[in-house]
Amino acid sequence: MMFKPFLRNAAIATLLVTGTAGSAIAQDNASGTIVEVATSTDSLSTLVSAVEAAGLAETLSGEGPFTVFAPTNEAFEALPDGTLDTLLEAENKAQLEGILTYHVVPTEAKAEAVVKMIEDDGGEHPVTTVNGAELTLSMEGENVVVTDAAGNKATVTQADVEASNGVVHVIDAVLMPEAM
Repeated sequence: MMFKPFLRNAAIATLLVTGTAGSAIAQDNASGTIVEVATSTDSLSTLVSAVEAAGLAETLSGEGPFTVFAPTNEAFEALPDGTLDTLLEAENKAQLEGILTYHVVPTEAKAEAVVKMIEDDGGEHPVTTVNGAELTLSMEGENVVVTDAAGNKATVTQADVEASNGVVHVIDAVLMPEAM
């Protein structure tokens, strides 16, 4: 099945399924917060563990609104050997918090709005994250791509997962702020 997470047709873009068992987030979680939605999704369990280790669960359960670019378990597994284990150590809490807040934008931006911002800005749209650093949103074909400070790219694999305090867009890579 061809997957196009940010379709230009907004009616289709509201719920997209990757076709991979356990990786799609069901929309019936929309009444929960971003943390509750992520917690109920097997493919985001590593992200949930990291959010808890960084002490961000309460913040991401707060009022919002937030847009979270949520890396899958596979995205965390693709980090260099030992990176995740090191980040989860108590003495690295500040660094982990910086990386995780680099995946959060302090507003709600659904797929239709993201695509429009990219188009209106001539193909690239910068966004400032909660940690103060910038990400760049762009299109590659029908897919939205998020580029970090080092030029690494993550593709949105599932868009517009609604939560009571924002929206989640699932991505296939962990983004790193420049200072990390």
